[in-house]
Amino acid sequence: MPLLLLDLDNTLLDRDGPFRAWGERFLDSIGAPPTDIDWLLSVDADGLTDRWDVADAIRDRYGLRIPSIDLVEELHDGVVALTRLDPLVACALRIADDAGWVPVVVTNGTSRQQDAKIRRTGLDRYVADWVISEEAGVSKPNPRIFALAAQRARMPLRGAWVIGDSPEADIGGATAVGLPSVWLHRGRRWSDTRFAPTRTVDGLIAAVAAVLAG
Repeated sequence: MPLLLLDLDNTLLDRDGPFRAWGERFLDSIGAPPTDIDWLLSVDADGLTDRWDVADAIRDRYGLRIPSIDLVEELHDGVVALTRLDPLVACALRIADDAGWVPVVVTNGTSRQQDAKIRRTGLDRYVADWVISEEAGVSKPNPRIFALAAQRARMPLRGAWVIGDSPEADIGGATAVGLPSVWLHRGRRWSDTRFAPTRTVDGLIAAVAAVLAG
């Protein structure tokens, strides 16, 4: 029963769609032009920008008097409320489980937001456990977070696969810990010369199929 170590955002759960939807609603609520969504997406940088920095950038651009902490709360809660679990992703996880794999989520981010996404979408019913970087005190690509995931599941890392969309955090992390990996390309080309994924696919369902076949 090997481990299947899975990223959360833009791997198990779509993040792009919910963040864009939240951004469009928020910009409309403050009277900003709809085209400013492109600016907001660039500031967000696919979720890599710290939420406090995003909040400060919004306040500065629009001269808002809303406290940064309130904007951070809105960012957290708004995106979580719009996040949904794709039934096909749930089905793929069930198939992996039936085939003897043990799915465990390994994600960077804040405990509050990531835990809420996992529980509120019902993803918790399809995975054995999850490790969130803020709670763990270590982030991907550090090999320690993958070791902690194995410890949580009470299983060895040997034989595990890593699935994720981040070249650095997921594929780099898998390489650092000596595990095979599947990269969700999301329309991108692989460009890192330091390491490479074992497989490259276009989505979670194809990734699970690649692991089961591999």
